[in-house]
Parts: sequence; C-alpha cells; structure tokens
Amino acid sequence: MKDFTTNELISARKVMQTISKSIHQASTKLNSQFSVAVDALFCKKGKIVVTGIGKSGHLGKKLASTLCSTGSPASFLHPSEAVHGDLGLHQLGDPVIFLSNSGTTPELLYLEPIFHSRNSQIVGILGLLDSPLGKKVDLALDASVKHEADPFDVVPTASFSVAASLGDALSSALMKRRGFSEIDYAKTHPGGQLGRNLILNVSDIMRKPKEIALVQKQTPLNELVAEMTEKSLGAACVMNENGLQGIITDGDLRRVLRKEIDLTKLRAEQIMTSSPKSVTPDMALGKALKIMETKHSQITVLPVVKKGSKELLGLIRIHDILTPEII
Repeated sequence: MKDFTTNELISARKVMQTISKSIHQASTKLNSQFSVAVDALFCKKGKIVVTGIGKSGHLGKKLASTLCSTGSPASFLHPSEAVHGDLGLHQLGDPVIFLSNSGTTPELLYLEPIFHSRNSQIVGILGLLDSPLGKKVDLALDASVKHEADPFDVVPTASFSVAASLGDALSSALMKRRGFSEIDYAKTHPGGQLGRNLILNVSDIMRKPKEIALVQKQTPLNELVAEMTEKSLGAACVMNENGLQGIITDGDLRRVLRKEIDLTKLRAEQIMTSSPKSVTPDMALGKALKIMETKHSQITVLPVVKKGSKELLGLIRIHDILTPEII
C-alpha cells in the first residue's frame, strides 16, 4: 500500500509539473499578436462571443463567465446549436473567440464565414496554428503543447490548462484596458464575500454601543460575566471618561479561569487587553477582515472607534463579516 501511494504521488506531481511547464512554454511564445488580439476583443458596444465544442466548450463557458465578471460582456455560443437558431445571440460586429485544440473543429469551420460576413473579427486560441482554423481566423494565439499530462499523452490536460491560461491572460489584459477596478469587480459579485469585503464598510455591519457589554476597570469578575452574558457578543469593552481603555473576550475569560487565583478579587483591568487593535467605521470590510486574520491567533472581535480618538462607536465580529444575515 505504501509503494502504491508513493507511486501515485510521483505521478500526481508529474502531471502538475507537466502542466506548469506547458503554461510557461506558452507564455514565452507570446508576441505582439497578443496585443492585437486584445484590440480585436476590446469593444465598447456589443459583446464577445466565445465558442468551442467538447472540452473546449466547457472551457468556453468558463472564459465567457470570467470575461463577464471582469467588465467585458460575453456569451458562450454552442457551435452545434448555433446553426439551429442560436446564431441570433451573435450580433453584427461582435468579436468572436474560437477554442480548438486540433484547429480542425468542423463546427467552427462552418461558422467562420458566417461570422466574417457579419463584420466580426475572430481570435483563435488554437493547439495547432498551421491548421484549417489557423488559416481562417484573424488572429491566432498558440496554445500548443509538447505533451499532454496523462499517462497516454492523449487526454486534454496540459492543452486545456494552456488554453485556459491564455483566456485568463486576455481577460486580465481587457480589465486593464478598460480601467476595471476592484470596486467594479465587487459590483459584479454583490452576493459573495468578495463583494461584501469591497463594497461594505465597517459601519454597515458593526454593533452599536447599546448592544455591547460596557464595563469599568474596577468591575468585578461576576458583574463582568453577567454583562457579557446579557449582551452576548463574545466581548466586553472597558471604558472610562476618556473612552476605550481595553477589551475582554470570551477567550480571555477562559484563560483566566484556568489559573489558580482568587476569582472573587479579580477585576476587569487584570483581564483586559490594553490599547487593543481597533478599526474606524469608514474602513472597508475586507481590510477589517485582514486585520482579524493576519495575527498568529485570529482576532474575533474588534472595537470600532472614531478616527484619531478613543471614542467607542461600535464593535465588529468576524462572525458578522463571514456570516451575513439573510434578508
């Protein structure tokens, strides 16, 4: 069993290394044609139509989705369905991306004159430039590989990954050409964590002071626990007339309870973290999350203070960032 596992690991690494090497080799073959391809695909009106069949078709759906999410409207067109009515998706002048490893895909060869008759430029991501499709497209990007990564050198593995990487390179270049920003990206992902991190600020989800357990430095342990239990946010803020002095979390309580000390004499100032890390209400949610996650031990709550002061405005929990309320 051990030898079998070792052989599988060796094989797995070989597959990944072959794919990695193939992508690197493809990157060295890029030339000025790539920029010309970006020119062809950069359209202020209309959309990019991506088409391919088989594994290339699956890649085409992914590429169209990536383009859409990065500021370049795009649609996938199944080449077989295209000739039975779906060609209506393609409009006059829409640029087209052909995906074909062999460069001989019959369905794409059939569609080529139709797209050209509609004043569309065709960019090919092809595994063989000297092929029928290579001679008919307006611009061809070289997606050829020396070897596939599977044991028989026949399964679209390395070739699929190289074509995918070229598609990603085009998407990235178009993002820069359009001046597509992080905020623009967030607007296409409003329902996900990425969108929340970029669009929302701390003030949008922070808990207000009335919801927070507030104590003084001399508050005894029993009153502290009672206050934290009532407010149930996993933390208490230690305050005085100058504002925030410290914070006590559930973890702090658990650690102090393990010690052999007289708990009846314990006060909040003996447990609290003085001068805790804090955030301001105008900070992006993603930046607050990064502060919470970059310490060697994850921070679960952060006080929210007025910029340049210790005035407590709220409390933000990692739970509220990662588990939004469903409306």
